[in-house]
Amino acid sequence: MDPNLLYWRTEGQSFFSRVRTWFSLLDPALLLASDPEIQKAHSLLAGRLEELGQKDEAAATLSLSSVHADSGAPLPLVFRPPAVLPVSGPLVVASLLPHSTVKPALFWQFLLQSYYAGFNFAHRNRSSEQQGAETGLRQLLLVAGTVSYAACAGALPQIFVNRLNITSPPVQAFLRSALPVPLSAALAFFSVFTIRSEESETGVQVFDQQGNLAGVSKAAGKQAVRETALSRAALFGATAAFPNLLLLLLKRTRLFQRNSLLAAPVRHVSTALVLGLMLPVSFSLFPQLGTIKREELEEELQAGAAGGHLFYHRGL
Repeated sequence: MDPNLLYWRTEGQSFFSRVRTWFSLLDPALLLASDPEIQKAHSLLAGRLEELGQKDEAAATLSLSSVHADSGAPLPLVFRPPAVLPVSGPLVVASLLPHSTVKPALFWQFLLQSYYAGFNFAHRNRSSEQQGAETGLRQLLLVAGTVSYAACAGALPQIFVNRLNITSPPVQAFLRSALPVPLSAALAFFSVFTIRSEESETGVQVFDQQGNLAGVSKAAGKQAVRETALSRAALFGATAAFPNLLLLLLKRTRLFQRNSLLAAPVRHVSTALVLGLMLPVSFSLFPQLGTIKREELEEELQAGAAGGHLFYHRGL
């Protein structure tokens, strides 16, 4: 079992401990580390996992934020967790804006869905690759199709407003403020569920309490994908909902009634702020080293679940 997963096994059992850890892992300064520094930190974590000192904690933070727990290789720079907020923050803000035409809505949705499709793909469980399978044309077409569909679906509120020539203020408010909340959550769930569908079909590696490989489980793969999809839906659902709710409340105040131009900066700042706060929360909803109960496993794997369950890498 990779040292990153062993660390999560000892330090990431409770929700609040995971949130505290993720606040450290999302520090953009970690992006300045070079690949040799990352590999050194990963090796140090493997050798000193039992007794972590202050310097070792820094190495653990660098390893957890930059190394894939299946391959042991550094993640692509733009898809490392510390890069999520700087890269996707402007895309999320722009995609949730009430645009005047369809083209900018499609453009920003395409960029946003492309980035998170790449993020989902980079952080998938790579058990199938370790078994000798390679990423094929089918997977690449699946990613491209997911991005295209999600971008068009994400722009539906703007498409409805423009193509149907909707001028009713209540209907426009529904399409621009209410509809994007469930739509954003559903598309985030859909993106993870489709791009990582291979894990449900081929299974992921499961480990016993000693960290030894116990086999490959499709049930664990389905659970890993489902948990990650739910966490991403919570991230985008909350990010889309809170700024609209805040504006709805503020527009009733005298200050906003006199200064309507304040709505735009408040929307931008609140969206970025909620995204930044929800990232560690959504990443922490489920453990990185997930557990699956013996009765939920395939029959051939149940005998290896000596403690009543097995472990698996959930991905991110």
